[in-house]
Amino acid sequence: MDKLNNNNNDKGAEGAAKSVTSTLGNLAGGVSKTAGGVVGVAGRGIGQTINDTTGTKAVGDGLQGVTDGVESGANSVGKGAENAGQWKTS
Repeated sequence: MDKLNNNNNDKGAEGAAKSVTSTLGNLAGGVSKTAGGVVGVAGRGIGQTINDTTGTKAVGDGLQGVTDGVESGANSVGKGAENAGQWKTS
């Protein structure tokens, strides 16, 4: 009987807690990834515009590099939030 009881970890208070944290984790992760994506897209667009209008690549490429880093960081944070919401430990 102990084996049957050990497999029911998602009942009662623990199950409710997992449900809430899963929802919040997925929400926070999605918002973070979306915000990072917006920053990344905007940076690439503005950087390309700067490159095209000035004829120099240094400023536009630098801006693209910075915003790509922000996007990558936001995606990592978002994935971490989603993993935490799913109670993943690694």
